[in-house]
Amino acid sequence: MQQARDIFSYRKFWASRFGIAPQLPLSRADMEQLGWDACDIVLVTGDAYVDHPSFGMALIGRLLEAQGFRVAILAQPDWHSAEPFKEFGRPNLFFGVTGGNMDSMVNRYTSDRRIRSNDAYTPDGAADRRPDRCVLVYAQRCREAYKDVPIVLGGIEASLRRTAHYDYWSDKVRRSVLVDAKADLLVYGNGERQVVEIAHRLAGGEPVSALTDIRGTAYLRRTPAAGWREIDSTQIDRLGAISAVPDPYRESPAGCAPPAPEPRALVHFTPPARGRSNTVIRLPAFEAVHDDPVLYAHASRVLHQETNPHNARALVQRHGAIDVWLNPPALPLTTREMDRVYGLPYSRLPHRSYGDARIPAFEMIQHSVTIMRGCFGGCTFCSITEHEGRIIQSRSEESILREIEAIRDTSPAFTGVISDLGGPTANMYRLACKSRAIEASCRRPSCVYPGICKNLGTDHGPLIRLYRRARQLPGIKKILIGSGLRYDLAVRSPEYVKELVTHHVGGYLKIAPEHTEPGPLSKMMKPGIGTYDRFKAMFDQYSREAGKEQYLIPYFIAAHPGTTDADMLNLALWLKKNGFRADQVQAFLPSPMAVATAMYHSRKNPLHRVSRTSETVETPRKLTQRRLHKAFLRYHDPENWPLLREALKRMGRTDLIGNGKHHLIPAWQPQKPGTAETVTHHGTRPFRTRHAVLPLRARKPAGRKLKKGR
Repeated sequence: MQQARDIFSYRKFWASRFGIAPQLPLSRADMEQLGWDACDIVLVTGDAYVDHPSFGMALIGRLLEAQGFRVAILAQPDWHSAEPFKEFGRPNLFFGVTGGNMDSMVNRYTSDRRIRSNDAYTPDGAADRRPDRCVLVYAQRCREAYKDVPIVLGGIEASLRRTAHYDYWSDKVRRSVLVDAKADLLVYGNGERQVVEIAHRLAGGEPVSALTDIRGTAYLRRTPAAGWREIDSTQIDRLGAISAVPDPYRESPAGCAPPAPEPRALVHFTPPARGRSNTVIRLPAFEAVHDDPVLYAHASRVLHQETNPHNARALVQRHGAIDVWLNPPALPLTTREMDRVYGLPYSRLPHRSYGDARIPAFEMIQHSVTIMRGCFGGCTFCSITEHEGRIIQSRSEESILREIEAIRDTSPAFTGVISDLGGPTANMYRLACKSRAIEASCRRPSCVYPGICKNLGTDHGPLIRLYRRARQLPGIKKILIGSGLRYDLAVRSPEYVKELVTHHVGGYLKIAPEHTEPGPLSKMMKPGIGTYDRFKAMFDQYSREAGKEQYLIPYFIAAHPGTTDADMLNLALWLKKNGFRADQVQAFLPSPMAVATAMYHSRKNPLHRVSRTSETVETPRKLTQRRLHKAFLRYHDPENWPLLREALKRMGRTDLIGNGKHHLIPAWQPQKPGTAETVTHHGTRPFRTRHAVLPLRARKPAGRKLKKGR
């Protein structure tokens, strides 16, 4: 495999003479207005086109434009025929196809498989502007429109479906999306390196069939690869140690010691070095993992062990008569590359053709700044690590401050408040392994579980310095932190917690303990609730010192693999003891490729070696049990009381049914089932567990000062 090349070191394509577009064209009229007679690349996306670096197609489009290519965006096309896919004519190089910033099935359906009523990435939140599995549908229409144009899949939907994967919505294992879409290439992970190389090599005259050596891509092949050493990992049964066979004809006098072996010269033997760069691991075939959930869990474990770009080996998986070949992950971007990517000339606005239509996702992030990528937390239910990797990629302070100033100077809706400085997490900026050599060889799934690795640097100093410099910029009234906080890291730096609580909390701070019980927490790879308690004590202390009334907003997940009814009961008791009422709750949604999804499907634990007799993971699968677990989170809602009474009786916990303070639910039932807001619960406060920052009650002014004596 080739070494990483700076993505801005390529010679610009000749079309760079057309200059920079105010916004990338969304229609043929836009294209002609720019003076183009054709497009080099057409990017098809399931999202509305917002020219902002938080939207994947805008970032990739602007990056390709910076390479000199003419790039058009085909946003949320009508998929019922191929005609809309001919809007820009035949692209000279390729179609790039993505489902958008979210997986289209996660976007369209709830964890109960119900269709969502809105779509945050569509003008006015309309819920009918994208099909199910839109990567497949869009790729099919692109092929119908122009059969000879290469199709390159990318984005999180394709990335998480690059191998055979369990599909929660159809409750079966599906083939790699590359096979079903009949595309030429699949880009997985953050795609800057891959798409830049693909574009330049196609522009240089190479056929798409020759692009088989690009890291972070997958392709199809029918013949074995020459020069590769294959490791067979298609089975889970392993041979035991071979014992010496006793010689039945050997006679030894009773009580005699065996004869001493003859002395031998000691020979030092150095095995021949075998490079990982030409080694490929063969996963169990699609047909095998489709029929055997245990093999599926084994394949998941192998795949997740090959995610460090510095030591990962290629993977191959048979699908019928063809192989899906996965090259090792792309190397992370450098700080210099990150700065240039985020410094491209985004207008930071939705395309002008949308007029006054509201795009909820844009309204949420328009005044936020991405300061880093990646996450080394390794939470098993989360897809961030599978998509962005475990190595943190950070921007420079100067680049971040320039973007804040650009928001201040150009956003018509800016009021002086930056809504977030963050990324996948709030406080991993510039955190990394203390040793480059150890980082390059590490194969741990998490740097912070079961405890924080001794080789991990946890210095929050650079982040504190960034916060302070950002606050000092003219015209900036407030900088909030909206990304989720890793509180197990934060407690290592009391100075950071004090800085955060004193200056960057708008009354409420999101954190995610996810559960209180060791069983589910061990399957999530999350720290124990004691760490939450330590952070809460620090949060409360520094809030009092700052004279502010502020609250933590904890996230919890119901029905996660490894969770029993007793675990959810204990969580409900903890919520009541601590005065929390969940306004909205999130049940576990098995997203493709996540480790927890493999647990859900196979009832095995891929965090450890998988065998037929290895640990069985208790998994809430039936809809009735999943609803019960959600009901425990909303123990205060009268509509859930009948279900909870039945469960408590079945569990032998009738002592929790009654009208006293020590009871979980009352013995009486309102004549008309009410909502949580119609029943008084003294000493409790509401919160949401997912996809929301604040409870439904009116938000208090940020950092409200406490009155003397309170």
